[in-house]
Amino acid sequence: MTAMLEVIEAGPAVTLQDLGRSGHIARGLTRGGAMDRLALHEAAALLSQPVSAALEMIGMGGAFRVTAPTRIALTGAPMTASVDGAPIAWHGTHWLDSGAVLRIGGVRGGAIGYLSFGGGVAEPELMGAQSAHLAAGLGTILSPGDRLALCGDPGGPCDLLLDADDRFSGGEIAIVTSLQSHLFGAPTLTRFAATRFTRDARANRQGIRLTPEGDGFAAEGGLRIVSEIITPGDIQITGDGAPYVLMCESQTTGGYPRIASVLPSDLPRMAQAPLGAAITLRLLSLDDAIARETAARARVDALRSRIGPRIRDPRDIPDLLRYRLTGGAISATADPFAGDTT
Repeated sequence: MTAMLEVIEAGPAVTLQDLGRSGHIARGLTRGGAMDRLALHEAAALLSQPVSAALEMIGMGGAFRVTAPTRIALTGAPMTASVDGAPIAWHGTHWLDSGAVLRIGGVRGGAIGYLSFGGGVAEPELMGAQSAHLAAGLGTILSPGDRLALCGDPGGPCDLLLDADDRFSGGEIAIVTSLQSHLFGAPTLTRFAATRFTRDARANRQGIRLTPEGDGFAAEGGLRIVSEIITPGDIQITGDGAPYVLMCESQTTGGYPRIASVLPSDLPRMAQAPLGAAITLRLLSLDDAIARETAARARVDALRSRIGPRIRDPRDIPDLLRYRLTGGAISATADPFAGDTT
């Protein structure tokens, strides 16, 4: 019998996401996939498996039931979470018995949380991915009563915690110049890199608007740009002078001038910036940007070295009898050297 995930309750923006689709830009379809791709790599490290699809939960999660025993990993923005009423830790793995109800509430920092499963999700792929791409009409937002097929957990370590990167409060985000940066002129670029921004309420999987302190920005001479290819991370300057950072479900072409581009390794921090978070954009040289990207990829490769067992107080373990506690026990009266021939 196929293991299932049953959706009892769901927040307003819960979707299934993996690393997205590649090779479809010529057809007008961007990659899509998880807003915070690093969270999927963290879950894969915690579950000792390849990167797989997860539930992406923007703002809040929901209530879910599994029909077979499985491990889960909780990554991305920390959210309140419990299993059958007992609180559980974020950035870690946990065991769900068949019929157990997992409740995930609102974010406690950041913007987007992820729920991954031991073995992954068994839903069919659409155009080479399991991701919902809402702007393209692929997949859908999950609702109460929906059921997702799970692959079945092959087993593995549980009760692990990850020392996760703190990327959930905005802060400094690295950028590089784009093909159209020269249209803004050196004084405007200098002011752009020195400006403090806040994350606007106008944000979704297509893009995030940043509100600048002070005046907005514009290309010199008010130039109109011929529509051309764009990519996630590009920062367009819209008609009101505010920067708009394109995210995973952005369009593939556009005519607004692009003042700069966010580095791929910094897009998770941009995605996770909560409403009103302070953001600064640090302009890097190409060499420094390549070095930053290289270091970020090395950190992803080393994620498993940052995982350790969760230290628990036995008084707080309701299922204590499931644990093997007697291995290696000895008698208090027996001679420990009896029969030793060494």
